[in-house]
Amino acid sequence: MFEGILAGLTTAFTPLNLLMVVVGCFAGTFIGMLPGLGPISAIALMIPITYGFEPSTGMILMAGVYYGAIFGGSTSSILINAPGVASTVATSFDGYPLAQKGRAGFALAVAAYSSFSGGTIGAILLLVAAPALAQVSLSFQSADYFALMVLGLTAVSAFAGRGHFLQSILMTLLGLMIATIGTDGPTGIQRFTFGSVDLIDGVSFLLLAMATFALAEALNAVLKHDTSSEEAVKATQGQLGSLKVSKEELKEIAPTIGRTSILGFFIGVLPGAGATIASFLGYGMEQTLAKGKRKKEFGEGSLRGLSAPETANNAACTGSFVPLLTLGIPGSGTTAVMLGALISYGVQPGPRLFVEQPTVFWSVIVSMYLGNLILLVLNLPLIPYIARLLSLPHQYLVPFILFFSLVGVYLVSFNTFDIHMMVFFAAIAIVLRILSFPMAPLLLGYVLGDLLEVNLRRALLITDGSFLEMLERPITSTILAITAIVLLVPLFNYFKEMKGKKE
Repeated sequence: MFEGILAGLTTAFTPLNLLMVVVGCFAGTFIGMLPGLGPISAIALMIPITYGFEPSTGMILMAGVYYGAIFGGSTSSILINAPGVASTVATSFDGYPLAQKGRAGFALAVAAYSSFSGGTIGAILLLVAAPALAQVSLSFQSADYFALMVLGLTAVSAFAGRGHFLQSILMTLLGLMIATIGTDGPTGIQRFTFGSVDLIDGVSFLLLAMATFALAEALNAVLKHDTSSEEAVKATQGQLGSLKVSKEELKEIAPTIGRTSILGFFIGVLPGAGATIASFLGYGMEQTLAKGKRKKEFGEGSLRGLSAPETANNAACTGSFVPLLTLGIPGSGTTAVMLGALISYGVQPGPRLFVEQPTVFWSVIVSMYLGNLILLVLNLPLIPYIARLLSLPHQYLVPFILFFSLVGVYLVSFNTFDIHMMVFFAAIAIVLRILSFPMAPLLLGYVLGDLLEVNLRRALLITDGSFLEMLERPITSTILAITAIVLLVPLFNYFKEMKGKKE
């Protein structure tokens, strides 16, 4: 192992590979800021460029683009409520309110520190435990994934304000329903497409996220257009705020970073889970653990609410390399593209990769820590310039958001039907916002819907339709028991609070 790490350090610190880390991180950061051009598109474009390089150099470049895009996606989420990458949707829940309060610089700094910490802890865990974690990943079966998705759905309580739990449940169900639109993978049968060719592939996550957040936010601002909102905008425009994070604030987010780094990394290790689910679960876990005044801050500009998803998604990105490098199983769409690139280099990922080609294995892992360090160094000095986006007058900023939302979605499919559908969803989102329905549970239901259905179907096939037989698996029963505890704790606290009031 130590010989492998030494070989990885030697390879990663060559001038060409160091340059590739910088180029990858820099390109990924700016690609992540642009809605529609996620890491999958960026890496696919990089593959032809890397054909002349050694496999380790090519993988280092693509890994840099990957976590650079995740890192950069938080910028548009915080500044204009337009998530550049799916895994940064949860970042907007508290990052955008902070920017509206004139603390955009502070929010970007917290996101940068959290991303760096999550990526670094993930890289250390990957360095130490990759082969062992590969075995853990293999032990998970469909029933366990189903239980994990059910646990993920309990995060809906984190997005429900007091008295709005039923509304959050309804929005989650709506998200699950939208996830069923399109072609059913195992059977190839079209569902809820209403005979439309444009709906065969279903509704894309980017379309739904941009419609319910960025586009709805922009249209809402146009519809309101009152004097008080204009004055509020003028008051915060151009206010970068301090970039300094105090010792007290660092102490507050330190436990969050520790918990969500580990959670995000282990979610990333599981094939098919990915950074988006990790960010939602991290956010949900932190709100569930928060008490009193801290709990009420979520959705209003909470430090923990901003730090948790940023830490979790970067740790998950690192974790997703475990099944890719050690088992040859892609953990996400992005790593699936990287798997194709590895095979095209003549490198076969799998259990023998770190024995037969240790330089590829260890150099990628070492470059991850370097990449996180470079991202921090690159992004912190750029924050004052990036945050100037907020100094745009309101009448220019709203069209800017509309442009990036519409163009970003169009660039994914080059289909005008998606633009029409996006406007339709945005109109519904505005009505639901007026009625105080939260948007986050809708996205949570959508993200987990397909995985929930596919894994339940596989599990029932294995057990001949017996749900009780599924529960006999120790991992499945343990995860469902944790789910029950997560659901019962808020109920217990509510009754305890009511009892205290009576006394």
